[in-house]
Amino acid sequence: MTPTPHRTNPRPQGTNAHPLRFGYGTNGLADLRLDDALALLADLGYDGVGLTLDHMHLDPLAPDVAARTRKVARRLDALGLGATVETGARYVLDPRRKHGPSLLDPDPADRARRVDLLIRAVRIAADLGAHAVHCFSGVLPADPTHLANPAHLADPAAPAHPAATADPAEDSAWKRLAETLTPVLDAATHAGVPLAVEPEPGHLLATLADFHHLRRILGDPPALGLTLDIGHCQCLEPLSPADCVRAAAPWLRHVQIEDMRRGHHEHLPFGDGEIDFPPVLEALAATGYQALTVVELPRHSHAGPHFAAQSLPFLHRAARAIPAGAEGSTP
Repeated sequence: MTPTPHRTNPRPQGTNAHPLRFGYGTNGLADLRLDDALALLADLGYDGVGLTLDHMHLDPLAPDVAARTRKVARRLDALGLGATVETGARYVLDPRRKHGPSLLDPDPADRARRVDLLIRAVRIAADLGAHAVHCFSGVLPADPTHLANPAHLADPAAPAHPAATADPAEDSAWKRLAETLTPVLDAATHAGVPLAVEPEPGHLLATLADFHHLRRILGDPPALGLTLDIGHCQCLEPLSPADCVRAAAPWLRHVQIEDMRRGHHEHLPFGDGEIDFPPVLEALAATGYQALTVVELPRHSHAGPHFAAQSLPFLHRAARAIPAGAEGSTP
């Protein structure tokens, strides 16, 4: 018999009126063993985990990864935790290049390494029963004439759609991204696990407009979904974070959440930035989104247990401010 998880800080009464399910990212608990991190999150009352595949937790390149995945799946089930698989580990493929190689790498062999990682992530997600696999585009090659457009950060109101730029290198990069993602989408389709691409400041795919550009290039495949980072919306999108949620609703497969300030890509604990969270959670509840909303504080791992303990009560307080009737009313 599966044991009932023991939770010393269960979901407060009154928050069941909305469908939101909160998780915490293991990239913010990098100093803990994975089993200890999962037990901590269950004990605090989280509904799930954003599981970053990395050497210190579930290493996607380990020779016994299938057996390790089965063990983690059993642990998640015993603790009553859902999962989303995240692929943002900084040095899992290359000890010298952060997030390298990427889907845009000039070397086909290096791009193939990233594709292999993502296909492995899809298989792991299927074995875990995860909601989705998260990924991102990467930046344009480091040739100074081919850098990603810095206007995304310098001027948040500037046009973000790649079609507005007449840069042949950028146009070529979009084609490369679509071609490189195709086998990953095929694997995701076969596994029945959505691939959730994240707009990331400074990357080729940096905004919601960029996501739609990629979607159109690929022909709107059903397996392609969106990871929406609420902080990134505050950082650079022309819409408010709540309006971003409403605009993204049809493609939303994964949500990351933290505080942030306009024009500054720095993940902050709740209350340290500028985001008004009740309207964001209200918008999210109204979409009918039922997968995980995962706290994303990778630079706060040094005090991960503290921030995990502080974040969930904050989100529950914000969720309690959702007006009755917000659940399930699509925009």
